[in-house]
Amino acid sequence: MTTSLYDIPLQALDGAPTTLEPWKGQVLLVVNVASQCGLTPQYAGLQALHERYGNRGLQVLGFPCNDFAAQEPGSAADIRDFCDTRFGVTFPLFAKLNINSEPRHPLYAALIAAQPQAQPSGDSKLHETLGKHGLLPKHASDVTWNFEKFLVGRDGHVIGRFAPDITPDDARLSAAIEAALG
Repeated sequence: MTTSLYDIPLQALDGAPTTLEPWKGQVLLVVNVASQCGLTPQYAGLQALHERYGNRGLQVLGFPCNDFAAQEPGSAADIRDFCDTRFGVTFPLFAKLNINSEPRHPLYAALIAAQPQAQPSGDSKLHETLGKHGLLPKHASDVTWNFEKFLVGRDGHVIGRFAPDITPDDARLSAAIEAALG
């Protein structure tokens, strides 16, 4: 029996149990986020997407993760404070979870199984930097780094996966969101 993405147990950043069910029927942009990463300024772009497309049915969902060079070490309160004060984040944030480390959270296991490869940015700088520091993922299907993006259609199926260095304002991501929103 296959579990729908909407049924996978999650925790909101404040610890309350939840699922993706409240956003069923919307287009979801699921992003693993971190506060101490070179890509952290993408929070501003994610907030801009949330504001630009929210009334059309896009929901940006942030999932903090400390798997990538321990770049999200803070508590839930630290994460909330950082996102509020630095970027004015109003989209939902969830409790930290494991993405590449064991045990991998079932949400990310399902996302990766549905879309095993991310669309590359076409710029090799991130890949080269990660390689230089021995930080490349173990498996080709693993999430590469913080701020990798999964696009989920209104029907709950994963329709896209975008490399971390494809920024929220990238035309390829915008086009995929526009197409998903219809």
